[in-house]
Amino acid sequence: MKNLFSNLKGDLFGGITAGIVALPLALAFGVSSGLGPSAGLYGAIFISFFAALFGGTNTQISGPTAPMTAVSMVIIAGIIAIYDGSVEKALPAILTVFLLAGLFQIGLGLLGLGKYIRYIPYPVVSGFMTAIGLIIIITQILPALGYYPKEDSTFVDQFKPEAEELILENILREEAGEGILVLEDFEETIKRSHEVTEPAILEEAQTLAASKASGVIGAINVLPKALKNINWLELALTLATIIIIFGFKKITTAVPSTLVGLIVVSGVAYGFGLDYRAIEQIPEGLPMPRLEIFTEFKLQAITPYIFTALTLALLGAIDSLLTSVVADNMTKTKHKPNKELVGQGIGNSIAAIFAGLPGAGATIRTVININSGGKTKLSGMIAGVLLLMILLTLGPVASQIPAAVLAGILITVGISVMDYKGLKAIPSLPKDISFGPIKLSSEVIIMLTVMALATFWDLIYAVGIGLVIASLMFMKKMGDLTAERSDVKSLEKEKAWADESDFPKNLREEVFIKHLKGPLFFGSTSEFQALAEQIPDTASTVIIRMDRMQYMDQSGLYTLEDILIDLRKSNINVLFVDVLRQPRYMMERVDVIPDLIPEEHIFDTFEECLEWVKSNVKDVV
Repeated sequence: MKNLFSNLKGDLFGGITAGIVALPLALAFGVSSGLGPSAGLYGAIFISFFAALFGGTNTQISGPTAPMTAVSMVIIAGIIAIYDGSVEKALPAILTVFLLAGLFQIGLGLLGLGKYIRYIPYPVVSGFMTAIGLIIIITQILPALGYYPKEDSTFVDQFKPEAEELILENILREEAGEGILVLEDFEETIKRSHEVTEPAILEEAQTLAASKASGVIGAINVLPKALKNINWLELALTLATIIIIFGFKKITTAVPSTLVGLIVVSGVAYGFGLDYRAIEQIPEGLPMPRLEIFTEFKLQAITPYIFTALTLALLGAIDSLLTSVVADNMTKTKHKPNKELVGQGIGNSIAAIFAGLPGAGATIRTVININSGGKTKLSGMIAGVLLLMILLTLGPVASQIPAAVLAGILITVGISVMDYKGLKAIPSLPKDISFGPIKLSSEVIIMLTVMALATFWDLIYAVGIGLVIASLMFMKKMGDLTAERSDVKSLEKEKAWADESDFPKNLREEVFIKHLKGPLFFGSTSEFQALAEQIPDTASTVIIRMDRMQYMDQSGLYTLEDILIDLRKSNINVLFVDVLRQPRYMMERVDVIPDLIPEEHIFDTFEECLEWVKSNVKDVV
């Protein structure tokens, strides 16, 4: 408890700033999910507080994130469809899946599986993140244009015949469930057929219309109709929000531009009495637990979604632990991955009970917290408490926010979340796979496959398929390389090689030698990242011997690039010895060679490198 309040002022500023940034995003993610703004706000409150309290990363700020919301959106839409479009009827099953995902995360942490999350290859993560951005942008085009399919009478009318058939089918299904035979009790069927009223048909048709226009493909299908029915006020509010968010960042980053966009555009729309569409009403008062999760629990309702819940848990784990790594780099600390998973699981489980969206560690909010002075778990807890206070005091005010403003915020989130580094590297990655005369890059194939499948089909299956393809390609490459050179060994504790025995004793403190043995790929990057920690403070030169490192993938390439940039900032010279063909080709394609390692710092043999060291490195006494 003493350590919790050791940085009270910094944590207060960090938590308040992060909470303010989280507010518009939480509302936007809630609306995007289909459960309404309150779901996003409840998720931000409970996950932020409890993940910070029980987690293993002191400066982590958690809450609904773009990837978690995108997957949740798919889950929510699927379950609502089963319950004939009724959110209220579907809510217990939806929240049970979210609760199950939280419990899975707790289990992952207790089983000590946090350290294995790093085995997700970069192209899979890159394709997934870009798909998330595309999904958010495309699905927000309709609300940005002010077009809501279920309110378009000409579009809804197409579904009335199907709606009438569905209502009749439901009546017959209910009778069958009750043991009523139509031929024996036709009067009961006639009596119940009176339920097929015009309002009932319209309501069912609206549900079918909304379902038809949901998701990426649905949004694209109805886009022509949306373009013919543009609400220019809604579009203007959306564009104004986007312009302010991106434009204000160029003026200052001291004030969150997302909050500025939210306040300015909402204030103008409300102050001038514009006829805009507001978000759903946010319930006043304290959030109440949804006990129907337990009282109305039906195993058959969630059985099809158990795998989905596990995938949601894994996504949240990856999202959170990647943010934890960012926090470690900024604060020079070390997070506890398994404890972090337990904390995230507890936060998601409690959020589910209170009808909140699931979430994870949020990178931008965590960075803002650290930059504002946050150092302990108290900062994340303060962020959650602040959001609760806003809910209790400003709920009616927040309910006046235009829906178009949140659409604008989400579009900027979608633009920001895409992996531009991975996309930019597509033309330069080596083409290592041949299909007849056509040569392609395996990394690019994985990235684009995941991106396309996740955007237009299914996020969860896309990641699974991407992992399978990446694993198969990796195994093939390792098999080929092993056949070429059978003495490949994995990374192990550093030991001097035979030709290093004559290395000048007076330079051993100034020169650090690193041996790379075996492939540098997505599964070995974490060990390689420890290189910077191994270098003694007295070293001014690092020699990296690469004659036993015969393969490097995109994850290894970017890890090496990051390390070289850090070493350059520390004014440490890096020398390469015996760089093999494939790693050199990779480094040349993205200009690691010669931008970070000039040709004069690359040697064919250790003897040549030693001569350079003797001539250029001085013994500092």
